[in-house]
Amino acid sequence: GLFVWHLKKTGIRRVPCQFVHLCRVANDRLITFQYFNFLKRMYVTQYNKDLSQRAKPKSDSVASPFRESQQLDQEKKVIHKIIPISPVHQPLSEMSNRKELREIKSAAEIGGSATPLRAESKEERQWKEMKLRLDDLPGILARLSKIKLTALVVCTASAGFAMAPVPFDLTCFLLASLGTGLASCAANSINQFFEVPFDSNMNRTKNRPLVRGQISPLLAVCFAASCGVPGIALLTLGVNPLTGALGAFNIFLYTCCYTPMKRMSIANTWVGAVVGAIPPVMGWTAATGSLDAGALLLGGILYSWQFPHFNALSWGLREDYSRGGYCMMSVTHPGLCRRVALRHCVALIGLSTVAPVLDITTWTFPIISLPINLYISYLGFRFYRDADRSSSRKLFFCSLWHLPMLLLVMFSCKKSFLEKEDKGDLLSGSHGRAMEIRLP
Repeated sequence: GLFVWHLKKTGIRRVPCQFVHLCRVANDRLITFQYFNFLKRMYVTQYNKDLSQRAKPKSDSVASPFRESQQLDQEKKVIHKIIPISPVHQPLSEMSNRKELREIKSAAEIGGSATPLRAESKEERQWKEMKLRLDDLPGILARLSKIKLTALVVCTASAGFAMAPVPFDLTCFLLASLGTGLASCAANSINQFFEVPFDSNMNRTKNRPLVRGQISPLLAVCFAASCGVPGIALLTLGVNPLTGALGAFNIFLYTCCYTPMKRMSIANTWVGAVVGAIPPVMGWTAATGSLDAGALLLGGILYSWQFPHFNALSWGLREDYSRGGYCMMSVTHPGLCRRVALRHCVALIGLSTVAPVLDITTWTFPIISLPINLYISYLGFRFYRDADRSSSRKLFFCSLWHLPMLLLVMFSCKKSFLEKEDKGDLLSGSHGRAMEIRLP
C-alpha cells in the first residue's frame, strides 16, 4: 500500500512538468490545428478500417479525350480501308464513285448549305486563290466600274449636250459621251479600291469584285488608269479643254473628297451632289465651249434631284451604313435627312420655272412638268411625315423615273436654234436701223 501511494504522489508531481514539456514540444514542432486533424484521421483509418474512404472506380463509358481521339482515328482507318477489287469491275466502281460525288455536289449546291462535306479532303477546305477567267472579265469590270451608274452619268451628259442652243454635232457628241463614260468608270473603280474594308461589312456591297477577290487591287488600279487617262485626253483634245478640266475635277472630287468624307462628316452628301451635277454641265460645255446660265440651270436640277434620290435610298440602308462606318444623314441626323429631301423636291418646281426665264425652254415646260414635280414633292412630304421604309421606298422609285421624264419634257420644250437666230437677227437689225436713223 505504501508503494502504491508513493507512485501516485510522484505521478501527481510530474503532471505539471509533463504539460510544460508538451507545450515546449508543440512550440518547437509548430503543431497546428490542421496537424491535430491529420493525426486524428490517421488514428481513425488505422484502428477503424471500415470508416476509411474508398474511391469508386470510374465507369468504362467515360473515356479520356485522348482515347476518344484514338478510337475515332481507328474508326476512320477502318472506314477508309481500301478493299481490293478485281480489275474486271474497276471501271464500274470508278464510274459509280464519280456519279455519287456529282450527286453529292449537286445536292450541296441546290441546298445551299455552308457546312463542308465529310468526303472533302483537307486541301479542298483550305483557302484558294480565285482564278480569273477571260470570259468572266467583262462582267467583273462592268461591276467594278458600276456600269448602271456610269450609264446614268452618260445620259445626263448627253441631255446637257442636247439642250445646248447650238447645231447638233454627232462627232463631238460621241467623243463627249465616250470621254465622260471613261472618266466615270475610272472614278468608280478608284472608289471601290479605297472602300474594300468598309464594303465587306455591308450587305449591299459585300459581293463587289474587289471584296470577293475576283480581281486583284493592282488590276483594278490599272483598269482605272487605262480608263481615266484616255477619257480626260479625249475630252481635252477631242472636245475642248474646258470639258476636259471639268472631267478631271470631277474625278478628283469623287475619289479624293467625297470618298474619304463618307466616314468623316455628313457634308459628303452635298459634295456627292456636286459630283452628280457636273456631267450635264460637261455636256453643255462640250457643245458650246463656255459656261452659260443654261449649264448652271441643268447642274442645279441634277443637284436638287440627288437629295430625294439618295436620302430615300440611304434611309433603307441605315443598318448597312452604320456597320460600314459611314457617316450619313440617315444614320446620324434622321430629321435633317427628311427635311433636306423635302426641301429639294420643292426646289425642283422653282428650277423648272426659271428655265423659260433664262430663255432655255418655252413657258409650256413649267406647266407640263408641274404634275410630276408636285407628285415627287408629295412623296417627299410623306417621307418627311411618316419616316418609314415604305415612304422612302416610294420616293426612291419615283426619283428613278422622274429625272428622265423631266429631261425629256425639257428637251421637247426647248427653244430651237433657228428661233434664237431669228431673234438675234431682229435685234441686230433693229439696232442697225436705229443707228441709221440717228445718222444725219
